[in-house]
Amino acid sequence: MDKCQEMRVFTAVVDAGSFVAAADGLGMSKAAVSRYVSDLEQRLGARLLHRTTRKLSLTAEGEVFLARSRDILASIEDSEAEISTRSHTASGLLKVSVPVSFGIQHLAPLWSDFVRAHPRVSLDVQLADRIMDLVDEGFDLAVRIARLPDSTLVSRKLASTRLVLCASPKYLQARGAPQLPNELPEHDVIGYSLLAMGDQWQFTGPAGPLTVKVRPHIWSNNGDTCVAACLRGAGIQLQPTFLIARELASGDLVEILPQYRSIELGIYAVYPSRKFVMPKVRAVVEFLSARLADAPWAAM
Repeated sequence: MDKCQEMRVFTAVVDAGSFVAAADGLGMSKAAVSRYVSDLEQRLGARLLHRTTRKLSLTAEGEVFLARSRDILASIEDSEAEISTRSHTASGLLKVSVPVSFGIQHLAPLWSDFVRAHPRVSLDVQLADRIMDLVDEGFDLAVRIARLPDSTLVSRKLASTRLVLCASPKYLQARGAPQLPNELPEHDVIGYSLLAMGDQWQFTGPAGPLTVKVRPHIWSNNGDTCVAACLRGAGIQLQPTFLIARELASGDLVEILPQYRSIELGIYAVYPSRKFVMPKVRAVVEFLSARLADAPWAAM
């Protein structure tokens, strides 16, 4: 039996947490996956997994074999990547991690054009707002929105966006607009819980930089939820232009204290610092860079 395939199947079972989930991910039957692992254990003369009706867990031998398997499979992938790089043809599975709201609003309409331009590439787009470990979780590329890219990764800036303080006309009619940032603690505030600066909102005004501690009465880890609450008059929010450009243009949201600008964020394509950049990764970076270069919200 193919030893590399045994390693791939065993690693997939550990990552998926079950034989059924691994079988689905590999496009195999559960019986085939079980047979691979059983034959592997029999050949090695050691049990690699503790099996119960509720979960799987690694034995001590399994921990060692998993680490070695990952190293070997990564070496094989790097070798294949070098050859693929020499061929200059984008092909194979491309696994991409993107933020939820940005991914739905601005990237989802683009993917069909990308695969049409690169028919030998198959695309797996995962939406999540948490920071993925690209190497451990098997991603080729991630789109991240941040002030500075992670120094351990290769990155390319695709576009910019800035955070805008805003509220709905309904809220402003009822409560009035703050005249200075230090009045924000007296207002109803909607907070995005994954914002790096948390409740310490930063601005640069006529007298220089300042920070205001706000007290949100609504928190959410999803920007669309914050925007929906703001549109209904629930309070003041600080959100990126890529998320609220249409609402600002239509007047459904109104920018507050425009003389006090909050931070600018870069939108980056990031990928692991590997010696060989695969053509499929290079292709998607070039594609996204071209399509996002003139984003209307970037100039707001």
